[in-house]
Amino acid sequence: MRISGRCLCGAVSYAGEAAPQFQVKCYCTACRKKGAAGHAAYLVVAGDAIEVSGEVRAYKHKADSGNEVTHAFCPACGSGVYELNSGMAGTLALNAATLDSPDIFSPQMVVFASRAPAWDAVNFDGARFDEMPPRG
Repeated sequence: MRISGRCLCGAVSYAGEAAPQFQVKCYCTACRKKGAAGHAAYLVVAGDAIEVSGEVRAYKHKADSGNEVTHAFCPACGSGVYELNSGMAGTLALNAATLDSPDIFSPQMVVFASRAPAWDAVNFDGARFDEMPPRG
């Protein structure tokens, strides 16, 4: 599948051919705060399948799992473009909101549903986890 996207100002873009490994909506506190929204949505692909162009800045923090998460964003407009997670080596979590064709995003699961704010209720018929599901 052809995947491409960009930040709000267009200074950072990405493109490649990749099959999503999984697609997820996350309601964890870090995702809500970094995205200034009730949840974040990610299309997770093999990292070597996507080429990123433009300068990104990064913010790293330790997730509830103990993994280090790197949030890459455009230094000009502040748009979050992708995330890296030390517990998922070799993958790139593209922020679905930055996709050129947002309709290719089709969530398969919701994680941290217990942390969803009342004003962004979880309305999802697929796999739903109150916290992070076990790996595997």
